[in-house]
Amino acid sequence: MNYRILGGRALTGEVTVPGAKNAVLHLLAAALLTDEPVVLRDVPDLRDVRTQLALLEALGKRVEPLGEGTYRIAPGRALAAEAPSELVRQLRASFHVLGPLLARLGEAYVPLPGGDVLGPRPVDLHLRGLEALGADVEVVEGGVCARARRLRPATIALPYPSVGATIHLALTAALVPGTTVIENPAREPEVDEILAFLSALGAPARRKGGRIEVRGREELGGAEHRAMPDRICAGTYLLAGVLTRGELTVRCRPWHLRPFLDTLRAMGVELRESSEGVAVRCEDLRALRPVAVETEPYPGFPTDLHPPLAALLSLVPGESRIREGVFQDRFAYAQGLSALGARVRIRGREAIIEGVPQLRGAEVRVERDNRAGAALVLAALATEGESLVRDEEEQIPRGYSRFAETLRSLGADITEESLIATQPREEGE
Repeated sequence: MNYRILGGRALTGEVTVPGAKNAVLHLLAAALLTDEPVVLRDVPDLRDVRTQLALLEALGKRVEPLGEGTYRIAPGRALAAEAPSELVRQLRASFHVLGPLLARLGEAYVPLPGGDVLGPRPVDLHLRGLEALGADVEVVEGGVCARARRLRPATIALPYPSVGATIHLALTAALVPGTTVIENPAREPEVDEILAFLSALGAPARRKGGRIEVRGREELGGAEHRAMPDRICAGTYLLAGVLTRGELTVRCRPWHLRPFLDTLRAMGVELRESSEGVAVRCEDLRALRPVAVETEPYPGFPTDLHPPLAALLSLVPGESRIREGVFQDRFAYAQGLSALGARVRIRGREAIIEGVPQLRGAEVRVERDNRAGAALVLAALATEGESLVRDEEEQIPRGYSRFAETLRSLGADITEESLIATQPREEGE
């Protein structure tokens, strides 16, 4: 899908963000832990979510769409111990079915994962944690095979607070009778969402000081759960409002966005918070101040808002810097922003951005990262003239549900075009 955008229109109005992708993907994996029905609400319509739903069906679950972002996950046929490579290699979070399948069946094989190309993201922490729980783990033929006659509770110290490893090990521990402790766990809100869901299924899980405790059970029950709002989508729409000199209200949980909102305030952006969301207003980008930001694990500045923030900083006077402290290959937006007239230099793991008075319309290509794709769309909304954002690998729909439709509802001049319609013609056609 490509996006044709005529810049220069201020975005105004109100938007309610969908459920958080990074929570929903793991809530779906958690449905493998039980033979009882699970109902999930506020599930976003995303390519990655569709992939995860297809994976559950391939593994033996029955997926019933109930409308309005609600799904019922129920038993279908007997669970399969092997996950299909064509699905797992599309999505990194699909690897996290390994632990639940192992806990249910005593063995599992899952191919090594795919997803965004953001630099090395090894699964070593996952595998060491499963071994601590009593699994025999072997990397074979491009995948991971795990076996265990009986898993046992353990204390697992993570050398890095990995979100994926924290959630994966908590899911597995939910079916290991006894108390498993995860030390130095990730602190992201999406982790707490999974802990709440495990508790609802019957495996009490909570934070206690700087660690997580999961009291596993032999069997788990069913539950109904509404997903938390997507904090990355919320931040992206707030940035769109500022970039276009507009006035937006985004329905979300402001306390999940604290370092991001603090950064906007430091720049001089006018913000109003309430228990239901954040309102943003901007009349003059040239009145904003440059900033220096470093992305970090939560509660630091989120890496997924690095590319959209770079789009805004390209129009803020002075020199701003974004240092990437999570993913080394997060700079896929740089070439596209430069084509739109931004001044961006990449030095190691740092982007140095010199604000320009105006961006110009151009044709740009989304490379590897859905957040980079969103950044190019946001920048195009603020240009003079028309831009074409070519998303040939359909990265943007991996992270944003009905992105163009939502932006249009706020006043953007943006249309979606099929890839076939925008292919260049060969001579003689």
